[in-house]
This record gives sequence, C-alpha cells and structure tokens, in this order.
Amino acid sequence: MVHCLVTGGAGFIGAHLVEGLLRRGHRVLVLDNFATGSRANIQAVRAQLAADGVPCPLEVVEGSILDQGLLAHSMQGIEYVFHQAALPSVAFSLQEPLQSNRVNVEGTLCVLLAARDAGVKRLIYAGSSSAYGDNPELPKREELPSNPLSPYALGKLTGEYYCCLFSQLYGLETVVIRYFNVFGPRQDPESQYAAVIPKFIMACLLQEPLHIYGDGQQSRDFTYVDNIVHGNILAMVAPDAAGQIINVANGSRTSLLQLVAMLEGFTQRRARVEFFPSRPGDVKHSQADIGRAKALLGFEPLVDVEQGLRRTLAYYQQQGT
Repeated sequence: MVHCLVTGGAGFIGAHLVEGLLRRGHRVLVLDNFATGSRANIQAVRAQLAADGVPCPLEVVEGSILDQGLLAHSMQGIEYVFHQAALPSVAFSLQEPLQSNRVNVEGTLCVLLAARDAGVKRLIYAGSSSAYGDNPELPKREELPSNPLSPYALGKLTGEYYCCLFSQLYGLETVVIRYFNVFGPRQDPESQYAAVIPKFIMACLLQEPLHIYGDGQQSRDFTYVDNIVHGNILAMVAPDAAGQIINVANGSRTSLLQLVAMLEGFTQRRARVEFFPSRPGDVKHSQADIGRAKALLGFEPLVDVEQGLRRTLAYYQQQGT
C-alpha cells in the first residue's frame, strides 16, 4: 500500500482515478476546492466500493491548490501525486484567461513546489492533447511542435514544461499524461465544462436537439475514462516514464456525426441535429499515436469507443434521465 494524493480528486476523471487507486489497495488523499468537482462523485466512489466489499482508506481535504500552506500540510507522508486539478474548457479560458492561467499554471507550480519540498517519489500530471493545436499531422506524436490555440491549451502546456523542468532541476520525477477527449459515467452534462458525449447522450434521452458546432465531420480520439485511469496507474511505477510526455488514448478517431449514428443505433431513436458555426480555439481533427505509451508504460486501451459509449449511455439511463 502506498499513500497517494489526487488533486482535483472530486472531478470526473479524478474521482475515477481515486476509485482505481483504492481498488488496488492504496491510501488516497483528495485535495479539491469543489469549484468544478462534486461531493457526489466522492460519495459515489465510497458507495461503489462499499457495495463491492473493497476497503476505502480515503481522506478528503477541501481547499485550493493555490494555498501553499495547505499543500505543504497535505503532502506530508505522500509518495505519489496525481495532479488532476484544473479549470477545464477552452470556452471558459477564452472568456476568463486570467483565472484560467492562475489555476492551471500558478496552481501547477504550487503543487510541484510542494511535492519537491515533501520528497514525493513521483508526480503524474494531467496534460492535454490541446497542446498540439491545429497541426494537421495525424496521428499526434509527442515529438510534434506544440501550437496551443487557447489560454487553456497554453496553460496546460506550460504545466508540462514546469513538470519537465522540475525533473531536470530538482530531481522530482514527473510524468506527463496527455489526455484525449475523456468520457464516461458521472460526467456532468449540465456543467459549463461538459464535453460533447454527455451532452449528446442527454439530448438523445430527452429527445432534444443535439448541437454541433461546425459540420460534424470534426473528429476526436474519444477515450473512455477507464483507459485514462489505467494509464495513470501504470505511469506511477513505470521505470522509464520519468521525465516523459506520453499520449494516453485509444489511438483512433471518431467524428461527431459517427457519435450521433452510434447513439441512434443504441437508443433506436432518430436524433435531431442542429448545426452552429465553429467556435474559436476548436481543433478540426485529433488522434493520438500511443506507441510511446505502449513502449514505456505497457499500455493498451481496455475499452474501445463503442463499448465505452454503451457503458456511458447505460449509466445515464440508470440515473432515470
């Protein structure tokens, strides 16, 4: 058993990661200010583990990653840090670039300093595929030049640079995991940060219009959340991963119109699609090259897009929507 800290552990991805760590017998401390995370996510983790008879050595501390005193206290006895806390959403960052930068850049620096000072063994950072920007080359390899198109993307990329710098300057082992369009159960479709899949699912179930910005041909490497948890936990101990930037995704592409077609097939309902102009900062196509993840982490996707979409749809149906 090791002691892990998950910043942003009450968020959608963070809570799934917390559950994954607990299921593997680790102790977990969650640090979250609940600005975008949810206490319901933590409650759901506790309830699921109790139902499965799995011990739950979980502690939750409410607070901000910008609070250096709280961070220093929370890091005591911590061996591994999973830095998930962030202000997500390209759209929000375009409206509030200063706040986005404060949390995603300054907050990451605060976490790195606290981890360094506490002698943490390794920090795993939640990077973003938005760092690639609109580079047309597919699939996206980690060696490609970065071209962030929004304050959010720039902030996440700056966090990557800080992680690599801390490995070089201070000997703090860091691993950057670049996420690609993560989806799955417990993702809040009503949040201002909500991704396209929960919004599409809710619209289908409620027989409301599906909103597509652009022509619907834009494609993403939609990645079921279990794959992200799997990649993070592998990165915790992979000997050759320290100091690396690693894509974790399915390594495939699905267009928005293909998503709509799959949901129509699963629900046996015809979707009503409304098209709107493309939004600033949006990327046309994205697909990960996961060769480095396979080589350094031994990573293979556990759940493909269709399986993940079925599971996610079933979750929302069970919620009575």
